[in-house]
Amino acid sequence: MSAPQPEAESVPETETETETVPVAPGVDVAGTLRRVRRLADMSQRELAEASDVSRGRLGRAETGRGDLRVGEFARLVSLAGLRLVLLDAEGQEVAPMSAVAVRDRAGRRFPAHLDTRHGDEDWWSGPHRHTRTQPEVTFDRDRRSRDSWRRQLGTPDDHHVPRPGDSLAERAAARRWATLLRQREQREAAWRAWLAAGDLGRPDWGTGCTCPPGCEYAEETNEDLGHVPACACGCDVA
Repeated sequence: MSAPQPEAESVPETETETETVPVAPGVDVAGTLRRVRRLADMSQRELAEASDVSRGRLGRAETGRGDLRVGEFARLVSLAGLRLVLLDAEGQEVAPMSAVAVRDRAGRRFPAHLDTRHGDEDWWSGPHRHTRTQPEVTFDRDRRSRDSWRRQLGTPDDHHVPRPGDSLAERAAARRWATLLRQREQREAAWRAWLAAGDLGRPDWGTGCTCPPGCEYAEETNEDLGHVPACACGCDVA
């Protein structure tokens, strides 16, 4: 008695092609499909049924005479517990762009090849600027402008992802608070220098103000913008 023959996996003659279909360099679709079937322990017919890809197309791809869509290929390899990834020249995995990155007012994604930035960062300065509402996020259509930003700040990996404090109002408030903190530091430095010098006169703030540290606005300690009890200046710090 002869041994049972393995299931034939050749493509039906009516669906065969005579020329090999070129694919991306370095991508062995045929070999990968065979590896998938070996890992998944599936015949060509079983893999076709499980992946919803016709056996004819699967057979042509496995013999190098056809190609598959990316979605189909991803679905096929998943049946063997695998996934498709992108690798850079050093073999490091490259992540896709964020699905939750900022969008324009119409809910559309910004062009992938351009870079986004906050609307208060060098926003468009055309003649109609003051008739348009300043956007929360903007970008440069001109690659030369984009490249100028990249030379200064580097190339971002992705578009901005919304974070707390990103609104124009919140960013403006943060800038004002940072300015107050810098002014406070300058005043404290001047006060310490005046004390170290042993000068009996008043410290020179550069504005005529002689308020000591503690008079400036400090959240939760001096919210009414008043003066400390020992202040002899009493200027308007609001």
